[in-house]
Amino acid sequence: MKIHHLVVLSAALLFAGNALAEDGAALLKKGNCTTCHNMDKKTVGPSLKAIAAKYSGDAAAQAKLEAKVRNGGSGSFGSMAMPKTGPNVSDADITALVSWILAVK
Repeated sequence: MKIHHLVVLSAALLFAGNALAEDGAALLKKGNCTTCHNMDKKTVGPSLKAIAAKYSGDAAAQAKLEAKVRNGGSGSFGSMAMPKTGPNVSDADITALVSWILAVK
């Protein structure tokens, strides 16, 4: 019976991970983030992997990045300013998006 539970739990975690990835991608699209950001390569803005790497281990990263995504700003990755996020993206979506970005490997 224990093996059955382990298989079910493993499947649930796999599907949850896939759902999080899909949610993150959907939030990127909803906020028009992909206009300037790419997963692996710098475009107008830094890559998502570069953002995650820069803020890895920073306990204040979540709050810093939520504020930057909502209000815009510059200076973290160069002089190009990031525009503020439009009102169509909720604070909850920004929180989820930043969590997802910080988890990118």
